[in-house]
Amino acid sequence: MQRRLAATLASCLLLLFSLVVSPPAQAAMDVAKQVLIGADYSNKDLQGATFNLSNLREANLSGSDLRGASLYGAKLQDADLSGTDLREATLDSAVMTGTNLSDAVLEGAFAFNTRFTDVTITGADFTDVPMRGDQLKSLCAVADGINPVTGRSTRDSLGCA
Repeated sequence: MQRRLAATLASCLLLLFSLVVSPPAQAAMDVAKQVLIGADYSNKDLQGATFNLSNLREANLSGSDLRGASLYGAKLQDADLSGTDLREATLDSAVMTGTNLSDAVLEGAFAFNTRFTDVTITGADFTDVPMRGDQLKSLCAVADGINPVTGRSTRDSLGCA
């Protein structure tokens, strides 16, 4: 009986010690309202990161996992977002001029007031992305390619006629 009690007590102490000593879960990165011109965030796990109102002009985010990230009002002029996973990301009011979105997956992202000007979208997947009609029209004019991750046509994902 005493051995069982001692073994149970030792197990409980070991469990308690592992909970106290284990590192805390990593919080999502928050770099809102920062000047990040030319920053290199390529091939990073940035799930849930916050870049709200940040200046990411000429930044490299290629190949990064930005699922659920918030880029509200971010300035992404000439930024490289090729091959990024932007599923369920918030892109509302972001400025994308000369931005490279080749092979990006934007499925379910929110981009209603995003400005897309002279963007490269070859192979990008825009499935279920709400956006203004004028932006949709300009994207459909240059849409081509198939997304290598989802297998969807860029034109079809935008709902182009």
